[in-house]
Amino acid sequence: MRPLTAHIDLDALRHNYLQARQYAFEARAMAVLKANAYGHGATACARALRDLAPAMAVACLEEGRALRASGIECPIVLLEGFFDAGELDEVITGGYWSVLHTHWQVDALLERLECWPQHRITALVKCDSGMHRLGFAPERVGEICQRLRSHKGIEQILLMTHFATADAPGSPLLTAQLETINTLRRRLDLPGCFANSPATLGVPAARHDWVRPGVMLYGVNPLESRHTLHDEVDQVLRPVMTLESRIIAVRELPTGEPIGYGARHVTRRPTRVGVVACGYGDGYDRHAREGTPVLVEGQRAAIAGRVSMDMLTVDITELPEADIGSRVTLWGRDTSGAILSVSEVASWCDTIAYTLLTGILPRVPRCYHGGVSDHSSDTGTSS
Repeated sequence: MRPLTAHIDLDALRHNYLQARQYAFEARAMAVLKANAYGHGATACARALRDLAPAMAVACLEEGRALRASGIECPIVLLEGFFDAGELDEVITGGYWSVLHTHWQVDALLERLECWPQHRITALVKCDSGMHRLGFAPERVGEICQRLRSHKGIEQILLMTHFATADAPGSPLLTAQLETINTLRRRLDLPGCFANSPATLGVPAARHDWVRPGVMLYGVNPLESRHTLHDEVDQVLRPVMTLESRIIAVRELPTGEPIGYGARHVTRRPTRVGVVACGYGDGYDRHAREGTPVLVEGQRAAIAGRVSMDMLTVDITELPEADIGSRVTLWGRDTSGAILSVSEVASWCDTIAYTLLTGILPRVPRCYHGGVSDHSSDTGTSS
């Protein structure tokens, strides 16, 4: 078998969720599992968290169906709401909580609830407090909430918003958004669901009744490096995904020889090159620059040459013990205990950790470790 595997540490996932609760101890925390749990496998991650999380959140109904089919029974929040009125029967009867961010959704939901008098639903009214993506203008939120409150089919209303710059310390936009949404919350006397991962960690004024930890669950530090809590968060979060492969060939090259497509890298000394079974066909970023770090048996080495579809090449000149079969950690925690942060790798690819994690393609098997549930029905293996 091809040696490339994404190892998923479900104990680390549970640890990170509990850290979110520690930072926002006064709130309830819905676990965000959208985009296949940020590439980690939503079914396995949901099962690992179901005894901890009072609610889970996904982007859309299709993602929610997969969780329901795997036995998840807690409320599932649809973060973008429903996209068509034809989804509403399933939303109303299936235990979903729907975000409402536009007027047609409110109209459609209240109309369809008339057909299901025995069911009640929780609605999250999204306010555009300044990010200008989804949501109602602050001055319109009151009338929307009044309409919902007057309908017997609405069980509860949560006020929701999303922050554009919660990761950046001293952001004027964050200050303005907080003032807008907290003023509205007090005026309407509604429970709030405001904090994403960085706000959960670093913005106490955003932690109210519910928080929405997302990328932090998977061990990614969402705070900017200059944030006062950055180093602390680095210490408390644990990487959940370890992308691991092996060296499948070793080349001994003299000075002046090219490596890989476009001959971008030319050796400046006699060089040992390890060929690793991992490439952009697996989701590893083709834009990785010269020097992008990897771990070879726990020791740092660097990519030399362009990433190919199925392979990449690593300079192992300084690692004489490295050979065919040597373990290569592309990111995550090596079995030696050494850690290569996915955020560090992302910086070498001029992107962010989110894109690397969600970009790992289905042909890469996920191997699940730890947790409290049986993952035998998930794609990949468990141990």
